[in-house]
Amino acid sequence: MTQKLVGYARVSTDNQKEEGTIEIQEHALSEFADKNNYKLVKVFKDDGVSGSLEDRPGLAEMFSYLETKPRIKGVLIYKLDRLARDLYIQEHLIKKLENLQKIILSVKEHGLDSKDPMRKAFRQFMGIVSELEKAFITMRLSGGRLNKAKKGGYSGGRVALGYKSENKDLVLDVNNLETIRTIHTLRDQKGGYREIARLLEKRGVPTARGGHWYGATVKYILRNKLYKGKLVYKNISANRKDLLITK
Repeated sequence: MTQKLVGYARVSTDNQKEEGTIEIQEHALSEFADKNNYKLVKVFKDDGVSGSLEDRPGLAEMFSYLETKPRIKGVLIYKLDRLARDLYIQEHLIKKLENLQKIILSVKEHGLDSKDPMRKAFRQFMGIVSELEKAFITMRLSGGRLNKAKKGGYSGGRVALGYKSENKDLVLDVNNLETIRTIHTLRDQKGGYREIARLLEKRGVPTARGGHWYGATVKYILRNKLYKGKLVYKNISANRKDLLITK
């Protein structure tokens, strides 16, 4: 019987040349699954986001999905650093998958799921290398981004639902404003995250990436300060009344 997997792909806006675009990763995942007799049933994506846990709705959606799908064998990634460039986050997520009795497979690395102590040590060593690479990338990019953020400009990253990128800045996307307002209204009426997600699914409301609504996605939107007109980058916060959607 063919075992089922879900895929996870991530790329940050500024490093697509090094990391491979979402499309390149998806193609590699599909090819790996076909060659190794797995069925790839779904690919969760975080396009243009950092590796932090709170900024990855696609990852949160994946775990919500896996909690209700006992027949899914595990998760397929392109490279370990697509899961995380931080050793602590990497091991935390792998442990979380273990608790769900899911395996993790990588196109580029072998034996990530092995219980062998040497294999585990090698995996953690790769995590340390990824963390070091991340530090160098951050040093290279942060100067220009910080200057832009101090001036109230958009410093890159995933474009949230309700906005679009125009001339290297954010502007309101009128096609999705009502969705954001509806989510906040439902929350004000004491609606739970999953309850709101189910209602949006029932109404056929599109998500930012054309996927399904999950409680984690709703939670991310409700906690995003951008909708209240506050553009945040690292510890710099700028008021942008032109980006205000909800009060």
